[in-house]
Amino acid sequence: MNQLLKVRTLLSAWPTASCRRLSNKVPQAQKLFQEPNGLPVHVKGGPTDVLLYRATMALTIGGGVYSLYWLLVASMPSKKA
Repeated sequence: MNQLLKVRTLLSAWPTASCRRLSNKVPQAQKLFQEPNGLPVHVKGGPTDVLLYRATMALTIGGGVYSLYWLLVASMPSKKA
């Protein structure tokens, strides 16, 4: 019985959507990204988005080159001594 009371108090303390008052930032983001200023979407967010985009591209290209290198190494016949 005591455990049921503990569960009941835990569930009553669980945060619900009505108790959290968060501001809706979607309309502000929509205005920012739908602005016709000629910038690509990965640049409109500012310097952080540019940095994240460039890091992602560098890792993608680097991973592709690394994969191709190991495919080349695996395709070469091994030297028998």
